[in-house]
Amino acid sequence: MAEYIALLHKERHSNYGANFPDFPGAITAASTLEELRGMAEEMLAFHMEGLIEDGEPIPDPTPLDGITEHPDHRDAVAVLAVQAPATSSVRINITVPEAMLKRIDRYAAKHGLTRSGFLVRAARHDMDGEAVTRSG
Repeated sequence: MAEYIALLHKERHSNYGANFPDFPGAITAASTLEELRGMAEEMLAFHMEGLIEDGEPIPDPTPLDGITEHPDHRDAVAVLAVQAPATSSVRINITVPEAMLKRIDRYAAKHGLTRSGFLVRAARHDMDGEAVTRSG
């Protein structure tokens, strides 16, 4: 299983922070290093899941030298290797009324999503109990 490098940051009187150079925007923080490892693992899994849902490729891990040689990362205090979660996508075949499929595609495109990403997000929303139930 792949391991990704997280850069650790700590300033006086602040929490520990971590970011993943291979996943711009994947940032987390915690009050202890022990908590930070767990938070970093969760952040990596969440970020990778989002990429998969959006049909984006998962980048290969950049070797440590490649990260520390980058000008933006030369001042990193320390590094943390975080194991990537097991991820896999499954292609499915579903039947959807043509007019609904067109609506799904328009909505997804308008919101910067792929069709698959939108359908997974809609299913998660409904299954997590956030959808409004309509009686009728």
